[in-house]
Amino acid sequence: MTRVSRPRRRTRPRALLLSAAVVAVLAAGCATPQPLTPTVSGDYSETPLTSGAELLLPTGGDVPEEPPAPDSCGALASLRPAAPDIRAPGSSLAEITARGRLIVGIDQNTNLFSFRDPTTGMLMGFDVDVAGEVARDLFGDPSRVEFRLLTSGDRFDALANEDVDLVVKSTSITCERSERVAFSTVYFQAYQRLLVPKGSGISGPEDLAGKRVCTAGDTTSLDTVRRVQPEATIVAVPDWDDCLVVLQQRQADAASTDDSILAGLAAQDPNLEIVGPPLESEPYGIGVNKTNEDLVRFVNGTLDRMRADGTWTRLYDNWLTVLGPTAGPPAPTYRD
Repeated sequence: MTRVSRPRRRTRPRALLLSAAVVAVLAAGCATPQPLTPTVSGDYSETPLTSGAELLLPTGGDVPEEPPAPDSCGALASLRPAAPDIRAPGSSLAEITARGRLIVGIDQNTNLFSFRDPTTGMLMGFDVDVAGEVARDLFGDPSRVEFRLLTSGDRFDALANEDVDLVVKSTSITCERSERVAFSTVYFQAYQRLLVPKGSGISGPEDLAGKRVCTAGDTTSLDTVRRVQPEATIVAVPDWDDCLVVLQQRQADAASTDDSILAGLAAQDPNLEIVGPPLESEPYGIGVNKTNEDLVRFVNGTLDRMRADGTWTRLYDNWLTVLGPTAGPPAPTYRD
C-alpha cells in the first residue's frame, strides 16, 4: 500500500498565539490581585441579618419612661429560707421529688453563664452550676436537672404555664416582672454597658446617635438603649450570641446588655471591648411560679448555703474572673 504524504501544517501562527497567551498570564501575575469577595459599599454589610433579627428604627424622640428601681417596689426582697416539708401533699416540692428531677428553663447561647461545650455538647456555665446546686440540695445529686431551652420571650410564659420549675437565665429582677413571677434573692449583680470593636471611637451612649446597636428583643436592655440614645437604630436579635455575629459582620456598631453577658462575647473575639459607664443596674434572680412559695424558700436556702460555704465564690472563680475580682455574692434581702 502506498502511503499518502500530507502536507505539514504551518505552525508559526500557533506559536505566536501561545507566546501571546504566556505574556498575558505573566502580565496578570504582576498585576494587583483582585479581591476574592466583593468590596462592601455603604455603611453596613449586605449580608442578611441572622434569623429572627429585626431592625427597629429610631423612635423620633418617643423615649420609654425610666422604670422604677426594683428596690423601690420591694421586688428585691424575697421569702426567707425555710425547711419545707418536701412530702406535703400538693406542694410543688412534693411534685418535683416524685418526678425525680428538677426542670429548669435556660438558654445555650450565653457564654460563661449557659452554653454548649463544643467537645461534649453538654450545657455548662455559671447559671448551669447554680441550677445544679439546687438539685444537689433537693436530691443529693446536682445532675438531676432537666434543662429546657427558652428564649428571652418564652421564659415567663413557661413559668406561668408550669412548663418549668425554675428559670435560671441571667434574668434581671424588675418591678414589672415581679408582678408576673416570684424571684429568689439576688444571686448576681450585673450592669448594662456597651460592647464595641476596638478603635471604634464609641465610648458612651452619646456616640450611638445614628449608629446601629444590637440587643436582644423582649429584654430590659432594649428599652434602656432607646432611653439613653433615641437616635440609634436597634438590631433586635433572638439570642445574645447573634449580637457577636452581627458585630463581626459589621451589621451593627455596638451591642448593649449586661456586662456579664458582654464579657462572654468579648472572650470569643479579642477585637471587641466593653466601654462606657453603667447604663442600668441588673440584679439577677431565679424565677419561680408565684404560687410556689415553698420552692422560692427552698431556692433561697440553697443560695444562702452557697454564700456561706464558699460555693458561690468557687463558681465565680471558675467562670467569671474575666469580669475582674469579686467582692463576694450579693447580700440577700427578705420581706418576712
